[in-house]
Amino acid sequence: MSGDKGARLDTFPRLLAANARRIGNKPASREKDYGIWQTWTWSQVYREVRALACGLAALGFRRGDRLAIIGDNRPHLYWAMPAAQALGGVPVPVYQDSVAEEMQFVLAHAECRFAVAENQEQVDKLLEIKDRLPALETIIYHFPRGMRHYNQSFLHLYADVQEKGRAHDAANPGFYEGEVDKAAGPDLCVMLYTSGTTGRPKGVMLSFDNIIQTARNAAEWEGLTEDDEMLAYLPMAWVGDYSFSMGQAYVTGFCVSCPESTETVLQDLREIGPTYFFAPPRIYENILTTVMIRIEDAARWKQRMFHYFMRLANRVGRDILDGKTVGAWDRALYALGELLIYGPLKNVLGLTRMRLGYCAGEAIGPDIFEFFRSLGLNLKQFYGSTEASVFISIQPNGDIRSDSVGVPAPGVEIKVADSGEVLFKSPGVFQAYYKNDDATRETKTADNWVHTGDAGFLDADGHLKIIDRAKDVGRLNNGTLLAPKYLENKLKFFPYVKEAVAFGDQRDYVAALINIDLEAVGNWAERKGLAYTGYTDLAGRPEVAALVKDCVDKANQDLAEDPNLSGSQIKRFLILHKELDADDGELTRTRKVRRPVVSERYADLIAALYSDRDHCEVQATVTFEDGRTDTIRADLKIHEARRVASPAPAQAAE
Repeated sequence: MSGDKGARLDTFPRLLAANARRIGNKPASREKDYGIWQTWTWSQVYREVRALACGLAALGFRRGDRLAIIGDNRPHLYWAMPAAQALGGVPVPVYQDSVAEEMQFVLAHAECRFAVAENQEQVDKLLEIKDRLPALETIIYHFPRGMRHYNQSFLHLYADVQEKGRAHDAANPGFYEGEVDKAAGPDLCVMLYTSGTTGRPKGVMLSFDNIIQTARNAAEWEGLTEDDEMLAYLPMAWVGDYSFSMGQAYVTGFCVSCPESTETVLQDLREIGPTYFFAPPRIYENILTTVMIRIEDAARWKQRMFHYFMRLANRVGRDILDGKTVGAWDRALYALGELLIYGPLKNVLGLTRMRLGYCAGEAIGPDIFEFFRSLGLNLKQFYGSTEASVFISIQPNGDIRSDSVGVPAPGVEIKVADSGEVLFKSPGVFQAYYKNDDATRETKTADNWVHTGDAGFLDADGHLKIIDRAKDVGRLNNGTLLAPKYLENKLKFFPYVKEAVAFGDQRDYVAALINIDLEAVGNWAERKGLAYTGYTDLAGRPEVAALVKDCVDKANQDLAEDPNLSGSQIKRFLILHKELDADDGELTRTRKVRRPVVSERYADLIAALYSDRDHCEVQATVTFEDGRTDTIRADLKIHEARRVASPAPAQAAE
């Protein structure tokens, strides 16, 4: 940053001002609205943020105040974060699909006085719980549609607040700069709430230094610059989005684009063509499923050509990407494949310009991971947490392994306790859990080592491999190691399986509850001419049971090849009559299974899996989006999977 050499760039308002001076005419934010992409430069963003900050001050926002931010990824909501920070306030992003009660807990716990909401839907949720939030005084909404008859005095239109801010700024010269100058790197930057897999979410307190130093280290490691661009579509309340869309964007000066809606993400991805892309495994799985469905519907000669070149890509594509030696003939064929198959495919997916892609959150299937890398896409895995300001380990270029999450990220130290739990120390280590000293002491040691709660190990080359949540690792009655998350990920590698929950600790064998993927299985059923009325009907079909059994059998085949886990092959399973749902408390808002909730709610089904019964009748109440309820009754069949004998250890070769 030549123009700001030696300047204090340790807070987001300072970084924003520096970017406005240094690269003021370069794009900083984009949003697709009514089918048209709108762009704001860094100079324009600076003025928008300044106006909002001064408007908040005019409404009585004070140092130390919490500002809740609720909605889909929108530039105006991102701008609310540095606006609050400029006044010494703390942004508290909230998952936009939270029901009112979940939102109430976060806002009450964080003691939010102000909230910025995207639209009428989010305002309605706030109004529903406002009488239980004595600290909440002011609600600002961005989109006025549907808000004409909302005349409460505490409601303010975003644009009106900015107008107040411009007037306040003009009447108080130097006010904004003076407020920005009061902050420093060690100050509280943001509060992000964990997904709460085992109980109430915890408020993770992160400083400017935590976020900015970690973001800068990772950006330099990957060579990110102001010329990069990313699509921000994952929840703003998730630490990864904050680190990418705020941390790395402000550190490097690259542009962050927001999709028109959650339903148009893949189309918007194609239009933007980002150079930097992050997605959880499910997105990559959905993309691959879509590709394979299209190929199955294509002409026979196109299918043959696709599969020929994909076999070639699978054999040499990753080596070419990693700069390894590949024969001239194979390189020539791969170049032809790039012209006929790989290039057009990447173009359709919107990944033509992608030079760095990340996958994290859950393990991604090796076949899926290698599919994208074989196309020449630099897809990598990393491992992180909210308490780390995201990055703990990253796969290094030229040494990508599908079974590891990489080596320690820049500035990070990793060690494995005797119990097998992974611990880390880094510049991103969180300050504390808000109002929860006991949990802070349980998680962070006096010398700043953080317990991840994950079991894993470092291999001989320093690569970290994660097995499961440490508390979930167990043993079968015969002493066999049980890593349920590992088994569940094996099943979710198949496009027809959306969710799986495995059991077996202190039992004789492993059993699983399975959710089918309605879209993938529905497409399969359509091609087979199999009619169905909905999820419950489709999940109960014997043809679907056979399809899922084939997936379980293949997962068992893979497990049989691992001497440590071969004894934990799945013996019995059933397909659930309903999808596990965050609104029912069965999943977190980041779609992680709440195992204790599932174990309690489906106790009868689990008991049936460990009995001699071959079916189990079930009745459940479901709530639809419009508030209507209905009762589902189903007779769930229990299926026996094929278990494979483990190969004998190869000891005779000595």
